[in-house]
Amino acid sequence: MDMSGQHGLGSGRHGAAFGMDVQTTAQDVAREEIRLLETQRAFDSVAADYDGPRGNNELIQRMRLSLWETVLDKVPTGGSLLDLGCGTGHDAIEFARCGYQVTATDWSPMMVGRTGSRAAMAGLESRVTATHLGIHQLDRLRESFDGIYSNFGPLNCVPDLPAVAAECARLLRPGGHLVFSVIGRVCPWEVAHYALRGRFKRAAVRARRGATAVGMNRHTIWTYYYLPREFYRAFAGHFTLEGYRALSLFLPPPYLVEHYRRHPRRSAWLGRLDDRLGALPLLRDMGDHFLIVMRRR
Repeated sequence: MDMSGQHGLGSGRHGAAFGMDVQTTAQDVAREEIRLLETQRAFDSVAADYDGPRGNNELIQRMRLSLWETVLDKVPTGGSLLDLGCGTGHDAIEFARCGYQVTATDWSPMMVGRTGSRAAMAGLESRVTATHLGIHQLDRLRESFDGIYSNFGPLNCVPDLPAVAAECARLLRPGGHLVFSVIGRVCPWEVAHYALRGRFKRAAVRARRGATAVGMNRHTIWTYYYLPREFYRAFAGHFTLEGYRALSLFLPPPYLVEHYRRHPRRSAWLGRLDDRLGALPLLRDMGDHFLIVMRRR
């Protein structure tokens, strides 16, 4: 509904109210820009050691493989891929080795630098283009892609998810797939871990609505948590939901990797439960992350 004409006919009182709306919107935009910069600084601060335990351990790699297998299944080899939030480039390099052409983007310039270096060391500069670009800046891209993927929650840091959905629809060729790994709202392991230690506020952090401040390396990452269906609603106008599953539901989240290492037999059994039951109704709505697949209409 276009109400611009009614604004033009408003009284002085309505005009003042409209001015307040504009001012509030400007304040919201400024706050979002500050939060994005704070998030950028947080990831810049850990880029140098992100290939260590913080960003790459056994549990992270296990989840990473789920996304790799799904992308390989959904996007024909030799196609073009857009990586949203590439981090230090593990995924981009893997897909380049498999024969894809990858445009790897990240809001952190330090992470982009690490991705470029990794591509050069692997001799894959011709297949990986590392670009400093935030997910909120996709309107700057003019290429088209056969598939778009994002791993380990970069989309949880985006303030306007419907705008991202519209840009993904513009960039993705008809019939192309989105494969996203997203931080979930319900993580039983996390709730139990912190509640048993009396840290009830921390246990409930994912239940918060809107932008939530999460600390990392003395910096702040502004994070939005989702149930899978909440997340999909932002994309429903452009994409068909093909399916989703839980990641690290029975297994602990990656920051509890020491628990995983201390109990190898139990962890192997829990991993099998993740693989067999993680896509079942109700269970797929929980877990540290969820893997969601959508197809462009």
